[in-house]
Amino acid sequence: MRRLLFSLLLLPFATVAQAHPLHGIAMHGEPALSADYTHFPYVMPDVKKGGKVNYGVVGTYDALNPFVLKGMRTTARGVWDPEFGNLLYEPLMTRSADEPFSLYGLLAESVEWDADRTYVQFNINPKARWHDGKPVTPEDVMFTFELLRDKGRPPFNGRLNAVAKMEKVGDHGIKFTFNEKANRETPLIFALSTPILPQHAIDPATFDQGGLAIPVGSGPYKIKELKPGEKVTWARDPDYWGKDIPSKVGFDNYDEISVTYFLQEATLFEAFKKGDIDIYPDGDANHWERAYDFPAVKNGDVVKEAFKPGLPSGMLGFVFNTRRPIFADVKLREAISTAFDFESMNKTLFGNAFTRTQSYWQNSMLGAFGNAADEKELALLGAAKDRLSPEILAGTYTQSATDGSGGDRKALAKAVKLFGEAGYKIEGGKMVDASGKPLSFEVMSKNEGQEKMAIAFQRSLKLIGIDMAIRTVDDAQYQARSNSFDYDMVIMSYTSSLSPGAEQVNRWGSESRDAQGSFNYAGVADPDIDRMIEALLQARDPADFQAAVRAYDRLLVAGHYVVPLYHIGEQWVARWKHIGRPETAPLYGYQRPTWFDARVQ
Repeated sequence: MRRLLFSLLLLPFATVAQAHPLHGIAMHGEPALSADYTHFPYVMPDVKKGGKVNYGVVGTYDALNPFVLKGMRTTARGVWDPEFGNLLYEPLMTRSADEPFSLYGLLAESVEWDADRTYVQFNINPKARWHDGKPVTPEDVMFTFELLRDKGRPPFNGRLNAVAKMEKVGDHGIKFTFNEKANRETPLIFALSTPILPQHAIDPATFDQGGLAIPVGSGPYKIKELKPGEKVTWARDPDYWGKDIPSKVGFDNYDEISVTYFLQEATLFEAFKKGDIDIYPDGDANHWERAYDFPAVKNGDVVKEAFKPGLPSGMLGFVFNTRRPIFADVKLREAISTAFDFESMNKTLFGNAFTRTQSYWQNSMLGAFGNAADEKELALLGAAKDRLSPEILAGTYTQSATDGSGGDRKALAKAVKLFGEAGYKIEGGKMVDASGKPLSFEVMSKNEGQEKMAIAFQRSLKLIGIDMAIRTVDDAQYQARSNSFDYDMVIMSYTSSLSPGAEQVNRWGSESRDAQGSFNYAGVADPDIDRMIEALLQARDPADFQAAVRAYDRLLVAGHYVVPLYHIGEQWVARWKHIGRPETAPLYGYQRPTWFDARVQ
């Protein structure tokens, strides 16, 4: 009301600025590309389309709907897929991988908003079409948001919570007016992270039932063939409506994309060696160094490449499920973390190839590690700063290190001291609580690599009387138990971008703690963490944003929700030489949807 009265007072003296259509928007500042841009800077705009690519993944699939709980982790790759490309469904706008968080027109040819981002209006491109030739309409957008609210999984089902009014404007416009639950990132999330679905081709009553009926999309590919659980083949749509718009030039270059599923990583790699799979991303240092001695590498038919994206480290680690009473005490979590001998594992399993991760945004200006908290950050933290050690506030805190021997007595003594502070002691060779109950828990793993790391952890804990069991489960069981948080500890990877935003609520926010299918694997519900997420979402300038993310990073580290493992400063990829790529890679690293079949050039 106060804002409205102030605006009315100004009306006789000034002309109220009217919003005008924009070709692109950015979370902070302005998008780098002007309205007359012709393509993204990291593509080959004149690439000749044709040929094919064969991708391989570990797992299986039994659904074509990733937007409901039933298909969350078992949907065929490519349906809604930032790695392979959104082949079937599309968002209103698309991201430039060469900027922290800038979006450009896709289904929406332009967008309108005000300085306070109290609303956003997307103007649908009149050329946008579904695969059956029907136009994409504002009604489709409204249908999508309502359907996902009623039938979708987190976070899709919560989008309309931030909307006071959704309305059609003219023939092609769809306007969202936000309420107090929205933040400055909300318009960008609506633009990028919500698939637009065809109202005429979906039955709301059966939308959440899963199944393999081939859907109607608006994307550059159609499903050509399905072999349930084994393979999905995509064919490029020669009549794709968006092939000539600037944000899609240089993308979607293969006539055919196949995705084959394998039960084990080793089997997938053997298929790559034989040429059945064309591209193999590698995250194992030992494997990257030692496994590529087959003839195709030696004669140049297989190319190994390392890309260096300008991204923060992210966090890979053993995640405590704090919903379990055993892990509710932060002091116990710290003690268990301290007992982990990372140096021994790194030497034994990885030949000392990795660097231990110290924070969630390491190697960037957003990270707390190496950066002391300034006055702006301390003010944001408020009383929460009293929960943080002087080392965390100074940016000098590091995970406990060992001599790499596998039995460093000093490191173990430090851990035992922390266990004592948490109310545990060693009695009869077992770590027990005050009632004499032994400390024991289980780690759930999903593959051989995770199992090896868990065994290394198990070995460390056994030295001080802790019984850590390991259960390796198949992909379907792993996904089901992850969705329902049915584990004591699990190994997870959290990617970090240069523009963290609303996805953090789904990872660490209180509202996602009990939402099945959320990514809040640790079960965190902390008002101070919620405040920092809100602060980074509401930040208007880079300095405020940086302070909020750093403060948030410190709270996550201090909470000991994860036993940190390692990060790789590079992206390792091997490919058969007939798969070509643009000369330059963008800020976010290599982009597979811009690669092509060099045999047709």
